[in-house]
Amino acid sequence: MANYSIHVLEYSYVANYHKSGVLYGAHNEGYVKLPYCYVLIRSNDHVALVDVGYNHKDYGQHLAEKFGVENWRSPKVVLSEMGLTPEDVDTIFITHAHFDHFGSVEDFPNATFYIQREEIEKWVWALSLPDRLRWLLIAVDPSDILRGVNLAAQGKLRTVDGSVEDVLPGIDLHLAKDSHTFGSMWVTVRNDGKPDSKDTWVLAGDLVYQFSNIKNDGSVVGVDTMYTPVGLATGSQMNLLLATEEMMKQADYDDTRVIPIHEEGLADRFPSRITKENLRISEICLADNMSSVVS
Repeated sequence: MANYSIHVLEYSYVANYHKSGVLYGAHNEGYVKLPYCYVLIRSNDHVALVDVGYNHKDYGQHLAEKFGVENWRSPKVVLSEMGLTPEDVDTIFITHAHFDHFGSVEDFPNATFYIQREEIEKWVWALSLPDRLRWLLIAVDPSDILRGVNLAAQGKLRTVDGSVEDVLPGIDLHLAKDSHTFGSMWVTVRNDGKPDSKDTWVLAGDLVYQFSNIKNDGSVVGVDTMYTPVGLATGSQMNLLLATEEMMKQADYDDTRVIPIHEEGLADRFPSRITKENLRISEICLADNMSSVVS
């Protein structure tokens, strides 16, 4: 029995992103397309998102232009392809506070947000540092952090300490401390609801950008394949690798069940369609009572 449908919803993209940004050490190896997406998790009882995209105005727009982002569409437009509105969303899991994941929080008036305590606290700390340390904020819109604090003041933000099970039935949160960011997290969906689930999906946030982070050429160290971390880490590459190992363990080492949202190749593994806005919807799985939105 599958309780949730899971879809990856593209809301913009970078047409030509340095490969070294997604795969550590891939210098002078050209460019890849980098989709910007969030994940919809839907059941009879809940409409949840993993991340919310960025705020396409003010400094959020500045960062988007700096990174070469194209074809941005609002949550209202993106969710309409699923027959939903932002008001329908009741739960949002923020994997980390980079601008393309934490920007559009004000578009979801009825949602409760979850973020690791380590993540929100450390970004407040980073904002207080001298300008010479601004590299830490290279992908952060300070206004997003302030909006997160405001969510807390409104009683709409829940901070998480480490791993928590059943935040929604069958949905668990996990901390990857000092990895891609100070308190990045990933989301595990046990889609049959069982503690020892045989139908587990791991939504990796930016701990894994693309399939190559999970399976990359390991011949340089004498193995066929190896984990290779993403190109951006506020913390350590070692912690990224250890988080990848834990995610793969939760998926019983089935790499097709660890979902990287910046991966253009999702369309090669899962049913997909391109919307009238020229953005992709990838259908990862369907709940038992739900029909396909891509066929």
